[in-house]
Amino acid sequence: MLFQEPTSASEADGLDPSKLLQNEIDLITQAYQVTVEFFTNYTFQLIGAVIIFIIGFILAGKIAGAVLKLCQKHDLDITLSQFLSNTAKMLIVVMITIIALGKLGISVTPFIAAIGAISLGAGLALQGLLANYAAGFNIILIRPFVVGDTITVEGVTGVVKQVLLAYTIIADEDNVEITIPNKHIVGEILHNSKNDSLLELSVGIAYKEDPISTIALLEEVIEKLGIAGDTKAPQIGIDAFGDSSIDISLRVWTPTESLYETKFKAYKAIYLALKEANIEIPFPQRDVHLLKE
Repeated sequence: MLFQEPTSASEADGLDPSKLLQNEIDLITQAYQVTVEFFTNYTFQLIGAVIIFIIGFILAGKIAGAVLKLCQKHDLDITLSQFLSNTAKMLIVVMITIIALGKLGISVTPFIAAIGAISLGAGLALQGLLANYAAGFNIILIRPFVVGDTITVEGVTGVVKQVLLAYTIIADEDNVEITIPNKHIVGEILHNSKNDSLLELSVGIAYKEDPISTIALLEEVIEKLGIAGDTKAPQIGIDAFGDSSIDISLRVWTPTESLYETKFKAYKAIYLALKEANIEIPFPQRDVHLLKE
């Protein structure tokens, strides 16, 4: 028995080449019709949404700039000013985005529900980070300190250089930057001495010397050095009557950025002044009496 082999692959599959070509033409025609119908029905909505978003974005930038200028005009802290400016811009951009999506007929309700679910999961996973942001928001609003203040928290002292939502950066006299998470600032005992820090000095004089005239001499020394800040006037007086000396204490509020430099300078000036005035700085001594039976 003789068999005739098919002349093409389409004939082997039992398909007519003309039908395949017609199917492809139909698919292309349907895609073209859908495209034309989409642009016919949604062109104006799409253009309108894009125009709304562009205008809204430009408007948000201008409003943010106006808020920043208004805050600077009223001498608000730069960190608070930038926070209010960025918040205003973000809120306006979100509102404009919702309006633009509504123009396209897209409902934002499913997106809001999805964002809520994602936020809940992220909140549970990032509790520490969110606590820092919440504390930073509290610091910016309440303003227990501003840039340039000297603060002491968690045993760390320094000048505030920058206040961010997550953390605060301070610097000590050696210009070492210290990053403190904001959750360790809010709710803790915070010392804020503004621009200055307290410098406490002490010197002992012999009992044969006059402490009143010595105090007057030390007042002149501190005044000539010009190390006292604008916070408070220096305080100098008798601190205690020791075993070998009359102890005189000096409390001087001086700029934090040069605290130790000022301390060394002050002690040097005090020593030279007492030496020039022939005021004795005694060393510890003890009298020992031997008793005979």
